[in-house]
Amino acid sequence: MEEEEIIDIRNSAEAEERKQAVSMGMGHHEEEVFRYTYSAKEREEITRIRRKYMPREENKMDQLRRLDARVTQKGMISALTIGIISALVLGIGMCLCMVWPEYIRIGIPVGLLGIAGMCVNYPLYLRIIKKEREKLAPEILRLTEELMRS
Repeated sequence: MEEEEIIDIRNSAEAEERKQAVSMGMGHHEEEVFRYTYSAKEREEITRIRRKYMPREENKMDQLRRLDARVTQKGMISALTIGIISALVLGIGMCLCMVWPEYIRIGIPVGLLGIAGMCVNYPLYLRIIKKEREKLAPEILRLTEELMRS
C-alpha cells in the first residue's frame, strides 16, 4: 500500500520562478503541487527509526524478565569479584614462594588464603541467590499469575 504526501509549492522560490516563466509566455500552469509517494519499505523503516526515539513502555513480561535476571545478578557480581580477588591472592602467594624462596613462609599462608576465598565463593553465590529469590518471589509470583490469567 502506498501513501502520498502532497507538498504545496505555491509559496516557494521555485513557484516564483514558474510564475515568471508563465508571465513571459514560456509555460501555462496556474497552480502546481509536488507529489511524493512513500513505498511500504520506506514507511516501515521510518516507523522503526521513530520507535527508537519514543519513550519505551515496560509491559508485564518485560518486568518479569527483568526481575528474574535481577535474582542472579547480585550473586554473579559478588562471585566474580571474590573469585578474581582470590585468584590474584593465590597468584601473589605462588609468586612469593617460587620467585623469592626466602619469602616461602609468607607465600604459603597467602596462597592458602586465596584458595580459601575460591572455596567459599560458590556457597556464598548460592546463599545470595537464595536470599534474592526469597526477597523477589512475591512480586514474581504475582506477575506470573497475572500473565497466566490473561
